[in-house]
Amino acid sequence: MPRYRMIVEYEGTGYSGWQRQQAGVLSIQEAIERAILASGQEEATVHACGRTDAGVHARGQVAHVTLAKNWPPFKLMEAVNFHLKPQPIALLDVSIVPDDWHARFSCIGRWYRYRILCRRAPPALDKGRVWSVGYKLDPNAMQAGADRLLGRHDFTSFRASLCQADSPIRTLDRLEVRAVEDEIQITAAARSFLHHQVRNMVGTLALVGQGKWTPDDVTRALEARDRSAAGPTAPAEGLYFMGAVYPEE
Repeated sequence: MPRYRMIVEYEGTGYSGWQRQQAGVLSIQEAIERAILASGQEEATVHACGRTDAGVHARGQVAHVTLAKNWPPFKLMEAVNFHLKPQPIALLDVSIVPDDWHARFSCIGRWYRYRILCRRAPPALDKGRVWSVGYKLDPNAMQAGADRLLGRHDFTSFRASLCQADSPIRTLDRLEVRAVEDEIQITAAARSFLHHQVRNMVGTLALVGQGKWTPDDVTRALEARDRSAAGPTAPAEGLYFMGAVYPEE
């Protein structure tokens, strides 16, 4: 039974997130599984590198599926994409991987990007794809705050109350803030993240960008190990799962 690695792009608006939910609530996972069933009359479970929340998007989600039928990868990609239409979900690449390769457990790194639109006019083309704040943010101040979060820490202050991770300890390898025209783009990379960690860090850095907080306030929030000590959770619509790293790459 061949195992296939898939690179998936999707626009998460209107979906419950990656994870399959109860009947009547469509998820990205279920949409792809339905397309596989329609392609080859075969029920299969698709496993992802990371589960994205409702409204979160992906440019490079990594997933795998094991099938009974031996498909040429390109043919499988074309068939699944055909049955995904007109949904905003697409397989960008499909390849055969070893039987013990796992999209989640073989992964050694993940990275996300968050987009904040900093202008008075609301987004017309990117509605639902950016956090539109309506005011300017200082990227240099935000980067100074972001630097306080780099490294290995207890990220309890940036963890959702419903997070199921065994430990709040994570190592943040990269947290980069840059201005791109009217946007602030924040890139975060780590081996793994806590539930809502990126969105909570972004909400906190936005306070620094507004001048309401200083980088020292970010350090105090981190050291408090208390969710109420950090900033608000940024909206899901600005977050993108960009890609994953594996040992063989």
